[in-house]
Parts: sequence; C-alpha cells; structure tokens
Amino acid sequence: VRKRAGWLVILFLGEMLTATAMANYQEELAKALVLALFLPLIVSSGGNSGSQASTLMIRAMALGEVTLRDWWRVMGREVQAGLSLGVILGVIGVVRVAAWAIIGEQYFHRQPYGPHWSLVAITVGIALVGVVLWGTLSGSMLPFLLRRVGADPATSSAPFVATLVDVTGLIIYFSIALVIMRGAML
Repeated sequence: VRKRAGWLVILFLGEMLTATAMANYQEELAKALVLALFLPLIVSSGGNSGSQASTLMIRAMALGEVTLRDWWRVMGREVQAGLSLGVILGVIGVVRVAAWAIIGEQYFHRQPYGPHWSLVAITVGIALVGVVLWGTLSGSMLPFLLRRVGADPATSSAPFVATLVDVTGLIIYFSIALVIMRGAML
C-alpha cells in the first residue's frame, strides 16, 4: 500500500495540473463550447496509446528484448508507430465530425457543431495525431527513464503516462484549436 499510495498521491497532484490547464483555456471554451465535446475522446486516445506503449515496453524489458541502450532505436520506431496510429484515429475523428454535421444538417435541419464544423473536424483530426504521437512516445520512453533512475517501471509507468498525457494532451488540443480556429470561432 505504501508504494502504491506514494505514486497515487504524486499522480493526483499531477492531475491537478489538468484543471489548471483547463482554466487557462476558459475563454476559448466559452467561445467554442464544441471543443469540450471532443476533449474526452482526444485525451483518452492519447492516454490509451501511451499506456499501450508503456505496457509493451515493460514487457519487452522484462523479456530482455530491449535494454536501456536501445532507447534511441525504440524511440524511432515508436515515432513511426505513433504517427501511424494518430493518423488512423485522426481520420476516423474527421470522418465522424463531418458525418455527424452533414447528417444533422440534412435530416434534422440543424448543425450540431455550428457553421464552422469543418474547422472543428480539422482540429480534432490534427489534435488526435499530435496527442496519440505524444502518448505513444512518452509511454514508450518513460519505462526507460524510470529504469534509469532505479524506479520500477511496472508499478508506475501506465498511470504516470495517463496523467502526463491528460495534462499535455489538453494543451496540445487547445493550442491546435487556437491556430486553426482563430478568427472564425476563437
């Protein structure tokens, strides 16, 4: 319990940064509330990709398939994997937003995401690529870092990655939204 409680307290304090990050984007959320609809989708996709990468890396370490010296090779491979996975999820996200907007307009005579739904779709797609890439990269590298400093990657990697990607994923998403939607919705 002591080992687990220590990590959970650290992670809880880290999650408080998520609320702080969201507070920094209150004005943007008020202007484009539609951004909040996709926040769980984007952040959880990054967390899931990071946890998956972390689990695979811990397993590879346990089986002796990778050592600390392999971090650079692993990072290159995981950048490719993260980009591929991000593009797959990003395309699905864009199609989902577009389909919902078109169906809503044609059959229900309303625009669920407003007149700038295409900007929402592009924002969601690009954010998914960025957050999944970041989740995959951080998830695969964190076990190396923890092993290097003498911590057990198995007890802390996945939750730490989820917390890290929650906070940073939010920042990535809103930063992309600010660039894409500036002048139209923000």
